[in-house]
Amino acid sequence: MKDVDRLVAAADKAGVVFAVFQQSRFAPYFEQVRKVIDSGVLGRIVQVKISFSGFARRWDQQTLTAWDGGNLMNTGPHPLDQALRFMDLPLDTVPEVFCCMDNAHFFGDAEGHVNLTMRAPDAPIIDLEISSCKAYPTHVYQVYGTQGGLKASMTDVEWRYYNPAEAPRRRATTVPIHNADNSPGYCGETLKWTTRRWKVPPSKRELFDFMSMAFYRMLHKHITLGAPLAVTVDQVRQQVAVIEACHRQNPHIWAQKK
Repeated sequence: MKDVDRLVAAADKAGVVFAVFQQSRFAPYFEQVRKVIDSGVLGRIVQVKISFSGFARRWDQQTLTAWDGGNLMNTGPHPLDQALRFMDLPLDTVPEVFCCMDNAHFFGDAEGHVNLTMRAPDAPIIDLEISSCKAYPTHVYQVYGTQGGLKASMTDVEWRYYNPAEAPRRRATTVPIHNADNSPGYCGETLKWTTRRWKVPPSKRELFDFMSMAFYRMLHKHITLGAPLAVTVDQVRQQVAVIEACHRQNPHIWAQKK
């Protein structure tokens, strides 16, 4: 964070725009997931699971701590930026962080497997996985809500939910539940589910090109029209604070870095 503060101070002194290239904020699948969550149909969001993982061995410079390597600082900033937007915390605060790193599948000394959990009051739990050891990649996103849930890849989003007004009213009871034959039973019900699906439009399928153009259009509007930056330095500073907390919790990998 000290480096971020130095950059901000230098930009202010020089009177120039300081913007961070975080193109994943404009990913179509991420925008769609946020749109579904913001609609409220899933109820209160309890947890968001994010997995940017696959199976690959690596031996390039991104496997070396001396080159600031590791999955958290290379792949990680993209899903981490998205994750922090779901938490929507004051930018001068840092969520509670629990992070485990493993050197697995990297021939350098940096981490090839990251499991990061973040939590804060009145925010969903975030479970972020960035692993090079996942032979069966599944969904990029899974969202758990009190009225439904969502799953998403980078091209498809599906979500389902029920309407509480149409569901039977329930309350907790101490009265034992029995089956028709009077044997011990378990509570259960059939809810009326609504399922929706979304696919990335053809015009947005070249993901990196689309995200990059969206970022630079935003930056152009900021420079020429004074429009606000969608990706602010304070947001990136919060992300760097989380990364530093993860490094402190994994001295077996990052103790040699100051």
